[in-house]
Amino acid sequence: MSKPATIAIDGFAGSGKSTAAARLAEALDYLYFDTGVMYRAVTWAILEQGIDPGDAEQVSRVAEALTIDVVANGPDDGRQFTVLADGQDVTWAIREPAVEANVSLVSSYPRVRIVLTDQQRRIAAAGPVVMAGRDVGTVVLPQADLKIFLVASAEERAHRRCKQLKEQHKPIDYDRILTAIIERDKKDRENPVSPTIPAEDAVILNTDNLNVDEVVGELQTLVKQLRSGLKVA
Repeated sequence: MSKPATIAIDGFAGSGKSTAAARLAEALDYLYFDTGVMYRAVTWAILEQGIDPGDAEQVSRVAEALTIDVVANGPDDGRQFTVLADGQDVTWAIREPAVEANVSLVSSYPRVRIVLTDQQRRIAAAGPVVMAGRDVGTVVLPQADLKIFLVASAEERAHRRCKQLKEQHKPIDYDRILTAIIERDKKDRENPVSPTIPAEDAVILNTDNLNVDEVVGELQTLVKQLRSGLKVA
């Protein structure tokens, strides 16, 4: 087959999926799309309108009325893609602390997830795209040409987070970070709406002993195998 039009990369927090997906998209000249930005965009919109994030009905209505687009072009300011909410550039606004503090709650509402899944599929249909998230291969794009699920031990992910904090000159508490990762994994795995689990036909890639370049190299090999008509595994 030709290049896969849709590549789904899923995994738990800290597995390296976002960084790897962005690098792969750049190498393939595809749109890179982290599905989490859509939930951030809805969160930004409700906060702008003064809506209580705990009001599931009002939040869901905003999500249903909001058109979110993710495009490759935009200002040269370090962004990986541009996020538009009803045409307004919110790429950096959705990274504000207030959004960060409320996006988890907003993303837990079933109606929000349903409407955003439809919007994610709309963007993917325009392809080609490398889409990263927690349920892309199982829920959003179950027919994706290539599905990959990145895994890494909780301990490895905790070490990675500690390294990031050290580079940012921030306090480090390995035990607290490890506990938080384990708790989040359990919550994501047991999510009743969209549990974080690999699709049955996903390639499982353990990144414990791989650096970013090596992970991207493995992903590129999978793409080449698929283009050559070989079974990916």
